[in-house]
Amino acid sequence: MSCGIQSRTTLRILVDSSSSNLLRQCKSLVQAQLIHQQLIVHDTLHHNFPATQLIHAYITHNAPSHHALFLLQRLHPSPSTVYFWNLLIRHALRKGLCHRVLSFFRQMSTLGWNPDEYTYPFVLKACGHLPTGASLHGAVCANGFNSNVFVCNALVAMYGRCSALGDARNMFDEMNFTRVCDVVSWNSIVASYWQNGHPKTALNLFRRMTINQTSKSPMVPDAVSLVNVLPASAALCDSSRGKEIHGYAYRTGLFQDVFVANAAIDMYAKCGMIVEAIKVFEQMKDNKDVVSWNTMVTGYSQVGRFEDALALFQEMKQDNIKLNVIAWSAVIASYAQRGHGPEALDVFRQMQLSGSEPNVVTLVSLLSACAAIGTLLHGKQTHCYAIKSVLNLNMNDPGDDLMVINGLIDMYAKCKNINIARAMFESVAPKDRNVVTWTAMIGGYAQHGEANEALKLFSELFQQDEPLMPNAFTICCSLMACARLCAFRFGKQIHSYVLRNQYGSETVFVNNCIIDMYSKCGIVDAARIVFDNMQLKNPVSWTSLMNGYGLHGRGKEALEIFNDMRKTGFLPDAVTFVVVLYACSHSGMVDTGLKIFHGMSKEFGIIPGPEHYACVVDLLGRAGRLDQAKKLIQEMPVEPNLIVWIALLSGCRTHGNIELGEYAAKKLSELGVENDGIFTLLSNLYADARRWKDVARIRSSMKHSGIQKRPGCSWVEGKKGTVTFYVGDMTHPKTREIYDFLAETINRIKAIGYIPETSFALHDVDDEEKSDNLSEHSEKLALAYGILSSPSGATIRITKNLRVCGDCHNAFIYISKIIDHEIVLRDTSRFHHFKKGSCSCRGFW
Repeated sequence: MSCGIQSRTTLRILVDSSSSNLLRQCKSLVQAQLIHQQLIVHDTLHHNFPATQLIHAYITHNAPSHHALFLLQRLHPSPSTVYFWNLLIRHALRKGLCHRVLSFFRQMSTLGWNPDEYTYPFVLKACGHLPTGASLHGAVCANGFNSNVFVCNALVAMYGRCSALGDARNMFDEMNFTRVCDVVSWNSIVASYWQNGHPKTALNLFRRMTINQTSKSPMVPDAVSLVNVLPASAALCDSSRGKEIHGYAYRTGLFQDVFVANAAIDMYAKCGMIVEAIKVFEQMKDNKDVVSWNTMVTGYSQVGRFEDALALFQEMKQDNIKLNVIAWSAVIASYAQRGHGPEALDVFRQMQLSGSEPNVVTLVSLLSACAAIGTLLHGKQTHCYAIKSVLNLNMNDPGDDLMVINGLIDMYAKCKNINIARAMFESVAPKDRNVVTWTAMIGGYAQHGEANEALKLFSELFQQDEPLMPNAFTICCSLMACARLCAFRFGKQIHSYVLRNQYGSETVFVNNCIIDMYSKCGIVDAARIVFDNMQLKNPVSWTSLMNGYGLHGRGKEALEIFNDMRKTGFLPDAVTFVVVLYACSHSGMVDTGLKIFHGMSKEFGIIPGPEHYACVVDLLGRAGRLDQAKKLIQEMPVEPNLIVWIALLSGCRTHGNIELGEYAAKKLSELGVENDGIFTLLSNLYADARRWKDVARIRSSMKHSGIQKRPGCSWVEGKKGTVTFYVGDMTHPKTREIYDFLAETINRIKAIGYIPETSFALHDVDDEEKSDNLSEHSEKLALAYGILSSPSGATIRITKNLRVCGDCHNAFIYISKIIDHEIVLRDTSRFHHFKKGSCSCRGFW
């Protein structure tokens, strides 16, 4: 019997030995499982050596974790075999299975194993929940690892990852005091601060690191130190500190590290120093990796050099360099911001074919591309993709969801589907909306004719339980709405808010919108005061004020600003010349306007476009020089477009040139243009000549084409807000009082010489009936209400959605003689200031 026992023992030893050899040579999971099978058959699995070898084989060949875990649970706890728990935990960590790492750690502790100094750093890396992290910290102290630099560094990083900066700093300060710190400790605390939005503190800590007084010599930063601190410089746009760090990298040879060089490219690009970023990129030569290329593409996009971004993108495609999701998103954004929506959509398709998964930034860029070209169908497709891949997913970052929803609000609004945009806005709980959510919706209303809704929403922003501070874009969108409505009082309140809350580097853009708002509310002198008090101006500042003077027929002041702009070194662009020519047109400055037009290409190298020709045609048309206007059109180097022919038709209507007017209308018809404005101009031209059959023919044509003339509408600021009137309006509570007062006023001005210009009634009826029709025009009703509701001497501000009627214009001149109010009337063409029997337009309207 003893002989049998001895033989079985010998057999087990032989099996252990052969199994160990086989496990060392094991090349697949299947082989490991076959050896496992043999060990079970021969009852040798309880021996530590083959069991640990088998655990190692299972982990090496990516076996499901339960294989290794089964074996570990049957081993006796010992310090020498803790290594295999660490191996299993590290394997799960590398696969991103953080919850499994924590589960393994709990099982390990439950089975009586004592973690070592290598266990805790792995487990702490998997911890993203502060209470769990705090418990682990307690275990670290209980087991005597609170002086181990590796474990303590992991604790600092864990607290930083959980956004517990106070705990991270306490841990670091304790390490620093006890002189346990190494360079990794400093790197961990610096990274914690910049990753949690405190780049300034991160930079200050980096500086302390290099002059550390608590150790005998300062810490020497390594490549990781620089990779941590360069993004902090970028976040602050602190190019001087970034340059210092870059210089240090050169002196110490750390610049040869590709990660450091990539961080330097990113820092320079985010600081707007793209030339320096290019130099770094080119100096890398053959050391570039895929991140280098992607960072450069992103950098070009960030500074607005979209052509360069796209050129580098094409070069990467030719050289088969793989783009990452950030670079794909940057290229899509480059196309979107240049208004090239189809190209952006094409790049997105290429991205999908390449196997790269779009992220939130990609989708937001894609939605921006759809918005740029108004392609609602593609926008809806992107919305569907977002629902499937991003929105409302478990474990998804709520901030990512909100970014996409904000992009959807913007896209639907810009695709003129404002109701769906509002539905998306309402789908976000008020407490979860950020300032971008509000701005996207306010901007959508402001840009698409819903100015009242925009201002209502802007007011609601301040009425929440926890009011949000509007950013510069919110303010600009709201000012745009005020300008559209001529809502002077509301605009003035926003201006006051801006003065109380400075907007830093964005102040120049806000001030430009304030200039535009005051100009379009009829107070160009207030716009000039804002302009004169601006410490920083850009070309838009000058152009906005010039445009304001042009709208008010103050061409001389517009030209003075134009000349001052040139003296300060700003070069006028194509938009500037449109504004200057417009100002000349509305001030009767024909010869000056022609001189500027002919000097555009000679003096400034700007080739006149259709919009410049349209301004000059309008200039000549208003002055009655219609033949000269026609000749100019015939000599155009490009095909005349819609606005050129409309300018000519408008001049013909003003001066009653039916033949040339019909010629312009024919050209518009050949372009396939049919809208109520063109038909109305032609109808009015025939009505002025009393060609009623032609008027009837035009109106019949409009009816058969399904085109309806926009009803005349005027609005005026009252004590309790803006009041709107339509032609013949009988809806106001004070209708009877308004009509009685208007009739009395008309009789008063008739007594001093006013004669109704019945030609503007545009109907084939007798003059008495025409006179009654004229008294129901919306601008007259708005004026009557304004006089009744305004205190003596207050300016009455009226806005009309169409061009002011000639009879109303004449009546306002007479009314301004008998009242002590200044009347400021804004129509689709310009401003008219009526005061003491005269109008600022001087007949050029």
